[in-house]
Amino acid sequence: MRNKVVVVVVTLLLAGVGFFVAIKQYKNQETQRLGFMAEKNFKAFVPDYAPRMGAQDPKVYLVEFLDPECESCRHFHPVVKEIVEEFKQSVQLVIRYAPFHGNSEFAIRVLEGARKQDRYWETLALLFEKQPSWGDHHHPQPELIWTFLAEAGVDVEKIRSSMNDPETSKMIALEVESGKQIGVRQTPTFFVNGKPVEMAGLGDLRLAVKNEVERKD
Repeated sequence: MRNKVVVVVVTLLLAGVGFFVAIKQYKNQETQRLGFMAEKNFKAFVPDYAPRMGAQDPKVYLVEFLDPECESCRHFHPVVKEIVEEFKQSVQLVIRYAPFHGNSEFAIRVLEGARKQDRYWETLALLFEKQPSWGDHHHPQPELIWTFLAEAGVDVEKIRSSMNDPETSKMIALEVESGKQIGVRQTPTFFVNGKPVEMAGLGDLRLAVKNEVERKD
């Protein structure tokens, strides 16, 4: 009986080791695939239409796939801003959309309307600040965005009138398809020069950026 127990334990341990090895191999393959994609098809990660902040001639592209209704994106927002400010001579932040939540597209259309008024970043910060009210997952009320949107310094009526802009619809469709091709399954998802960032904590993102900034070509 004891020998059978030992055999079962050893079998389970080997299966566990095999599982983690397989996961590690898969992640390595994905990193290589995405790195190749970033090198050969730069626009897949940094399309011309994407909002950008930071260095004009960057050494490092920090690409963030976000969802305005995502709580984790809200928590990461100040961290991302700090990283861009710290490495502002070397890093450019590129915002991509991954609209996974029910009211994400509505918020994205608001953001794109604000971008036409050069108030994109102010509006993004405001949407995250007020997200607990309009984006509550148990009782979302996206219409509340209209009640505070003027705080971002925008012409609210102009944004209302641009909500059904076909160019915005086309862009959102492109973002959804691009996210699928790259393999984005959750938000936020970060890439540093095309390399996916594995994060166990907030500090891992800064470390990934720092390592790439300091990397010798």
